[in-house]
Amino acid sequence: MSYLQEEKMSQRKLVAIILVGLLHLLLGYALITGLAVEVVKSITGPLETVNIEEQAPPPDEPPPPPPKLEDIPPYVPPPDVQIQVDSAPPPTITTQTATPQPQPTFVPPAPPAPPVVQAPPAIPGTRAIPNRRNREISPDDYPDASRRAEEQGTTGIRVTVGTDGRVKNCEVVKSSGYNRLDERACQIATRRWRFTPATENGQPVESLSTVNYVWRLEDGR
Repeated sequence: MSYLQEEKMSQRKLVAIILVGLLHLLLGYALITGLAVEVVKSITGPLETVNIEEQAPPPDEPPPPPPKLEDIPPYVPPPDVQIQVDSAPPPTITTQTATPQPQPTFVPPAPPAPPVVQAPPAIPGTRAIPNRRNREISPDDYPDASRRAEEQGTTGIRVTVGTDGRVKNCEVVKSSGYNRLDERACQIATRRWRFTPATENGQPVESLSTVNYVWRLEDGR
């Protein structure tokens, strides 16, 4: 590069530096005097403020109603279906066994039947027969207290006659209405009555006999 060219370039740089310095001075003066503010206002124009109202959020929607449950019918089990399957018949197995020949057996003759013994004919049984004196009542048999009270009546008694003809037990089956007369009737029967015992197949056996004992006061008392 030649010397002239270098000198021209240095002059241009110097001019550029001077211009930049002047521009900074002008800007600094403008800022100080407010010129820049007026210029900015003229460029941007008046600022308008706008109040933006915040919209309220929409109300919450109510939850949907629960789904209506349908009536579930009761469970009905399906009917049992039986399918008959023809099963194959079991295999037939045939076996052959040797049948042994039966050996002759000796059967002894049956013993003769015992002779039939005929039972003797049954002898008809008899009832107990009371003695004649059983119904006799002496004045001494009447209780003194019953005689004074003029107690009268009929006492029905049932006695158990033993194999010896004596009375083993006595019970009142029909009351005369007076305990003294009923008790005296059993006392007389147990102490004094005698029977011909009943028999069965010719052998004496116990039996029951019912007797009415009549209590009556005589005129002489």
